[in-house]
Amino acid sequence: MTNDLLKEAYGAMQHNRRRTTLTMLGMAWGIATVVILLAFGSGFEHAINLIFSSWGTDVIGAFPGRTSLQAGGAKAGSEVRLKLADVDYIRNEVPMVKGVTPIFDKRGVTIQHDTRTFTNLFLTGVYPVYQRIRGFDVASGRGLSDQDQVEHARVVVIGDEAKRRLFSGEQALGQSVRINGVSFQVIGVCGPYSPGTTTSGPMIIEPCSSPTSSRTMTSSRSCVLLSKCCSLLSAR
Repeated sequence: MTNDLLKEAYGAMQHNRRRTTLTMLGMAWGIATVVILLAFGSGFEHAINLIFSSWGTDVIGAFPGRTSLQAGGAKAGSEVRLKLADVDYIRNEVPMVKGVTPIFDKRGVTIQHDTRTFTNLFLTGVYPVYQRIRGFDVASGRGLSDQDQVEHARVVVIGDEAKRRLFSGEQALGQSVRINGVSFQVIGVCGPYSPGTTTSGPMIIEPCSSPTSSRTMTSSRSCVLLSKCCSLLSAR
């Protein structure tokens, strides 16, 4: 009986070749569409996981902004600013938090070494615990230390792209660079950037107690310079 059914189906396909061809193309197109959609969903999920994992594990960000509702006698739309005192309060009063750091961001920074200049860099002033919270490694040299923070040391960790443009294969560790006219010593270099990593090429990381970060905090535009992110918590 099975042989009869197969012969009848084959005969019908031979008799209606155009219909058979269109049917097969429709089936192939449907299968290909499902496979493409599944692959797209899987790739999108992987990209989202990379983006979030690059920020760190168990990390919470607190950002300045404006109130959306009236509360505590303040009208809606009132500006909310975060201060270093808020960071100290979280560190001292919230025992479940294992690390907290302010982040002071500044774009368009110029760094110089001898006659070479690299412009439009991203400068970040942080506490030394920032490296543990974000979970990134320094490729060569070392990261910021608590002693650097206490001593207001003029030290920086630069990105791989900044190192290549300023030193062209030369040793960067221990060298002196000028950031917006202020001298700093290079103590570390981050590795090359790749998707999913926590560091990028054109960047500089310095202690938030250093001169450039201090000027950023006390300037009249500090609310704008701190708008990116003012504190990070790690609840690991």
